[in-house]
Amino acid sequence: MFIVALLIIAKLWKEPKCPLTDEWIKKMWYIHTVEYYSAIKKNEILPFAMTGIELESIMLSEMKSSQIKINAI
Repeated sequence: MFIVALLIIAKLWKEPKCPLTDEWIKKMWYIHTVEYYSAIKKNEILPFAMTGIELESIMLSEMKSSQIKINAI
């Protein structure tokens, strides 16, 4: 009788509905892509792009100053 009860419970038991990792990654990738293209469409500059531009200008100014020091010697 106990085994029959366990089989009935196992048959009726529903597994929890947790999103799979693959589905979650696809959803997040889609959201990121939509945000990126909407920003491009609006001609907005993304914050991380500005950081890259600032780093590039800093590196260029450091290179120029080192070139000036080398030429001065």
